[in-house]
Amino acid sequence: MAASDIASEIEQRVIQLCEEFKQGITYQIIQNDMPELKLAQIVEVINKLLANCRIDMLKKDDDVLVFKLRDPGSVHRIKGAEPEEQVVYKIIEECGTQGIWAREIRSRSNLHLNTVEKVLRKLESKKLIKSFNSVAAPKKKTYLLYNLEPDRSLTGGAWYSDQHFDSEFVEVLNQQCWRFLEQRAVRARQVAGGPIAVRNASYVASKDVLKHITELGITKVQLSIDDIETILETLVFDGKAERSVATEGSQGIKIYRAVTSFLPTPTLMTIPCGVCPLIKECDDVGNVTPVKCRYMKEWLQW
Repeated sequence: MAASDIASEIEQRVIQLCEEFKQGITYQIIQNDMPELKLAQIVEVINKLLANCRIDMLKKDDDVLVFKLRDPGSVHRIKGAEPEEQVVYKIIEECGTQGIWAREIRSRSNLHLNTVEKVLRKLESKKLIKSFNSVAAPKKKTYLLYNLEPDRSLTGGAWYSDQHFDSEFVEVLNQQCWRFLEQRAVRARQVAGGPIAVRNASYVASKDVLKHITELGITKVQLSIDDIETILETLVFDGKAERSVATEGSQGIKIYRAVTSFLPTPTLMTIPCGVCPLIKECDDVGNVTPVKCRYMKEWLQW
């Protein structure tokens, strides 16, 4: 068999190994799979695949080289770019929707920070990457691929606007969700039937609440079921709603209903002494007394 044919077979096998091991392969994995090969042959094939942009070479924390199959789409997008641009682009690509800071790119690429910043500006101008400020570190730019949206943990999701928590928006959603549950409860009580039938009819699936909020048009933000369930859970914690689980097909879905407290909460239940960590030290005399307690004063004024 000709040497070129042997090299071609080795290339195909290395590609197959990369497909089998999504996290990447090492020289050791290749040698274990093809023990008859010499290290020089493996290096030659690896270099050819790297030159043809079919695989990428990464370095693990223990300095072991790892080879991964390159995404064909990224090959097309970064084709013709300078080596530094390819390195930086690949690092950002690996971070996915979590993004990465410039200093982390510098650390992983071993490039000078000025070079990294220059490359980032070029990639941004080509619309290959984009930057944003996360809610956790609003003063630092985070970079990710242009066609990706940052993870909710970085943007704060629907509850944040310009890196600030939108308390008014949350309060409006809270009121509208509660009103919808209350309206369903009123309609359920108007239906003839026993208490169990009324109770069951008052439940609303979270997806139906989401549909109602969307139809109201009170927000331009695209909300998810998780967003609505977060609001509904606050109603549960406030004692305004009750959560249960219903079966829809083979899956369980969360359902909610408005609840009414038939008896008002006794005023004595709100006294701050019940949760005071110094209650055992509180006395008529000393440093801790009801007369000196500012929480007691606030409670009495309320």
